[in-house]
Amino acid sequence: MVGDMVVTQVPREFPRQICLLSFNILSQITKVPIMSDNHKEGLDRRDFIIASIATVGASAALAVNTSTANAQDAKTTDPTSGTVYTGDTIQGKKVVSSLDVNDLESGKKHLLYFQGVGMATGQHWYVSVTVAKGAKPGKRGVLTSGVHGDEMSSIHTVQTVMNQLDPAQMSGTVTAVTDIARPALESMQRRWPNQGRGIDLVDMNRVWPGDENGVAAPIRHAGLLFNRLLRPNADFAIDFHTGTTGFEVAAFNIAEMDVPEIKALVDLYPVGQIFDNPTYPSVLHNAFVAAGIPSFCPEIGAARHLDPEMISLFVEGTMNVLKHHGIVPGPMGRTGKDVTVFVGNSAFPILATEGGLVEHLVELNDKVAAGQKVAIQRNSFGEVVAEYTSGVDGEISGQRSDAMAEPGNPLVFILFKKAAPEGVEDYPE
Repeated sequence: MVGDMVVTQVPREFPRQICLLSFNILSQITKVPIMSDNHKEGLDRRDFIIASIATVGASAALAVNTSTANAQDAKTTDPTSGTVYTGDTIQGKKVVSSLDVNDLESGKKHLLYFQGVGMATGQHWYVSVTVAKGAKPGKRGVLTSGVHGDEMSSIHTVQTVMNQLDPAQMSGTVTAVTDIARPALESMQRRWPNQGRGIDLVDMNRVWPGDENGVAAPIRHAGLLFNRLLRPNADFAIDFHTGTTGFEVAAFNIAEMDVPEIKALVDLYPVGQIFDNPTYPSVLHNAFVAAGIPSFCPEIGAARHLDPEMISLFVEGTMNVLKHHGIVPGPMGRTGKDVTVFVGNSAFPILATEGGLVEHLVELNDKVAAGQKVAIQRNSFGEVVAEYTSGVDGEISGQRSDAMAEPGNPLVFILFKKAAPEGVEDYPE
């Protein structure tokens, strides 16, 4: 995730949109800020390849501006113009390439497939879309999961909420998409296995809002979904996640609590931790926020399995959100007022310095003090080769769940209150 960036000089009259596209391409490929403290005198081989790709991308942008729309955009030139049915049906469900929930019949649930990016074989990746369209008009909510392919509890949370909805009793609409990164879900792995330039694993929660003409399939997929499915149908949005394979997390919400519309929703969840931090700008919930749509990110335990206890907390909180917006009737369930909530604005990572078996000395949600021992590590002889202590006062928000670790693996995340966090904080994964 760290590398050098090379910015070449361009003529002043060079079209601004092409310069911006080159900037975006460079940022997406290297996944680092455009400014770097490290400089090189010349181009090494990797930099030359990146610069060449940027040049090709700029040329492609010029071609798009001077010719007809490409095949990906052929069926509709305006992604917000309404619902577009492709004419295909999969397992009895109609396929759309653009959706406007206002076009759907009221008082019913609609099960659709959305046509995502194309595969190398010329077929498409399709994502599952469930729309509960209320009998009466009202707010429109979007619930998403499956941005990472190993996050099962997040998917089940959204499914459970949707199964509780009765459109005949609703005022408004809830749209759910549970399998956004389909190729990753097929192998139940975190990242999208992109094959366009050889084997490459792309974290789809680092490419939003995407680009329909981007340089990689996951970037185009994100652009199609955001422009034609998610953003046009959202007055508010919730993007559900879990920990990653080998690393479990407590129940918490990631949210910008200084935004009143977001805070009002997050406070409706009976969960014990809030990470009050915008995190990365290219995650899905921040793409919604940048588009003027209140959004946040629940985190629901460990990857690759279902945690019924945690799922129930987030189902209850999400139903509270729908009641808050008047979409569903009924009294509120438990909220943040009914539990003890620890709010931190930064996370302190502890990384393994040795290889070996990990023994945790604390549990999720435990309070820890600076200097407190939180884990030890043993080698194959059973000898203690490393001891790990907290550098801050805070609460345990994440722990390595795999029994073994090699140097550099995250072992513990500690949620804490930092005096004045500045800019985007980068966390190891």
